[in-house]
Amino acid sequence: MSDESVTGQRPLVVGVLPGQHPEVLQTAASLAKRLAAPMICVHVDEASYLVEWDPARTAHRSSLHRDADDAEVRATTRKLRSSIGATCDSMAVEWTLRTLPGDPARAIGRLAAEADALMIVVGTPERGVGHRISAALNGSVAAWLSHHQERPVLIVPVVEK
Repeated sequence: MSDESVTGQRPLVVGVLPGQHPEVLQTAASLAKRLAAPMICVHVDEASYLVEWDPARTAHRSSLHRDADDAEVRATTRKLRSSIGATCDSMAVEWTLRTLPGDPARAIGRLAAEADALMIVVGTPERGVGHRISAALNGSVAAWLSHHQERPVLIVPVVEK
């Protein structure tokens, strides 16, 4: 899909990760279809940081791991496009994917503000000790967004079966 919405509708901004539980994307796509809204899926490359922010949609980034960055970002983007496409295309939902640098919560928040999003959709943190330690040190993206956004934030819980 293109980077711009052809419908002119306000989009849903959806945080996506490689290996993310499919319920998050399925819930977002179902909601987007009901609202006739496009989706802007956003993956934040935490190994990069924002050097300069241009509201005209140009972000200049620098990598903490320059040698591996480009190949890894391209591989991750391919995987995400495949996963998002499988879900959204089958539901006839318009979507695009953006990869942004920096802190995930702040990057998603900036994009939502820039796009005048109807809503932000994210998943809950993964379970397990490693993820709990990471959330304790870095903070939860969902928690930060729910406390610092002017727009609604839908946090999709992952139900373990």
